Amino acid sequence: MNKIWISVIGFIVAVAAIAFLSSNEGECQKDDAVMKTIMTRRSIRDYKEEPVCREAMAEILQCGIYAPSAMNMQTWAVRVVDNKEFIDGVTAIAVKQNPEIAEQPGFRNFFRNAPTVAFVACPEESYSGEYDCGLLSQNMMLAAWSKGIGSCCLGSVVGVMNSEEAKPYLERLQLPEGYKLLVGIAFGYPASEIPVAPERDATKAFYVE
Repeated sequence: MNKIWISVIGFIVAVAAIAFLSSNEGECQKDDAVMKTIMTRRSIRDYKEEPVCREAMAEILQCGIYAPSAMNMQTWAVRVVDNKEFIDGVTAIAVKQNPEIAEQPGFRNFFRNAPTVAFVACPEESYSGEYDCGLLSQNMMLAAWSKGIGSCCLGSVVGVMNSEEAKPYLERLQLPEGYKLLVGIAFGYPASEIPVAPERDATKAFYVE
């Protein structure tokens, strides 16, 4: 009888161990997937004309707003534009201000030819808003890449959007009162080969004993 119980207990322990190892293996695979997304993502500067489908963009936005923020204040405001008239209108203003950008090979629009652009803003008076929006932006770009959608942060967008000529377009974003535009993020399906990442300087990160 004791031998039977020992056998039963041994069997249960074995099953539990297998389940535990399988669970851990699954977790490792999840970690690997996240790390692969981080390590393979590149800034894309050439896109197909097809806009990002709104269902996919909704998931990307969801991942963005689940980024951490100071005291969970969620200080960001995000506006997504896939309206060609809007994008072309801002492009015309940008080209008027700096004609050289239109001389770039394959130039179609000011947003690196992206068909979809997310504008990210935060309160003008906020000690954490810029950091919070940085976390949100990174979440969105990584989520996009996991779905095969490229992205690129566009700081030059801010100057153009804040110009007097682009004021009607800035107003169309309907940002909350007291908010400032921080960055535009291009989204779209890559139109050419994914660029190779420049080598990183690993000496800039180390333990302090």
